[in-house]
Amino acid sequence: MSFIKLGDYNKMTVTKTVDFGIYLDGGDEGEVLLPARYVPDGCKVGDELEVFVYLDNEERLVATTQTPLAKVGDFAYLEVAWVNEYGAFLNWGLMKDLFCPFREQKMKMEKGKSYIVFVHVDDESHRIVASAKVEHFMDTDIPPYAHGDEVDLLIWQKTDLGFKAIIDNRYPGLIYRNQIFKDIHTGDRMKGYIDIVREDGKIDVMLQPTGWRMSKELGDVIIEYLEKNDGICLLTDKSPAEDIYQQFNVSKKNYKKAIGGLYKRHIITIEDDRIRLADNARPKGRK
Repeated sequence: MSFIKLGDYNKMTVTKTVDFGIYLDGGDEGEVLLPARYVPDGCKVGDELEVFVYLDNEERLVATTQTPLAKVGDFAYLEVAWVNEYGAFLNWGLMKDLFCPFREQKMKMEKGKSYIVFVHVDDESHRIVASAKVEHFMDTDIPPYAHGDEVDLLIWQKTDLGFKAIIDNRYPGLIYRNQIFKDIHTGDRMKGYIDIVREDGKIDVMLQPTGWRMSKELGDVIIEYLEKNDGICLLTDKSPAEDIYQQFNVSKKNYKKAIGGLYKRHIITIEDDRIRLADNARPKGRK
């Protein structure tokens, strides 16, 4: 290889073994040490390993087979391990903690608390650092999403309108309060669905799919529930919204739409006080 991706995973070839570990071919960067504690059993010269490369306490390249909580280019929710006069040091799952200088903090970080940060290589020091000023690192291009697209979310922070989220590790988005039907917190990772991409590129996100997709997915959940409960569910389209949410984590509107779809497909029957799995929809061998 001719270059190393600092703060990322690299495939590297073993060049020699020593008492304190093995050396890997770092191309133009020279040999890189993989300390003995991380060397896989039976590893020998010529083997190719996938390792994470970062900097040790003396700012030298070092490899590990540990899996960090984040890599360069990632947004992550990390806990402060300790603080000194230069900044905070975050636990990112490796022997050496991740530095977040004071200038990259929105508020003074405190030991034991966790923060959303962006991991990057500092242009001046060439060290891997974290920044809590995450909005500076988000993509400003108009996103290529359409209504209903499934995305990965990292919950960022609570606002008066709802929660800000980071979409697909790239874009900022907003989940409105009236679209949230479960407890969510900063640092949570979950699936979401695009509602609207506005002309200025701002994105509204939902935590549940809409339309036929919601009905289909929720319908599968309801069928599974019925199969596990003797074919009966005591929630109908007339049940309190709170009871429906407590059981299925969805709004009453979406529940009604889902059971309506199951009824039209002759999978369930709807009675005054319950829904029932139709006989022809029951698993074979069960009555």
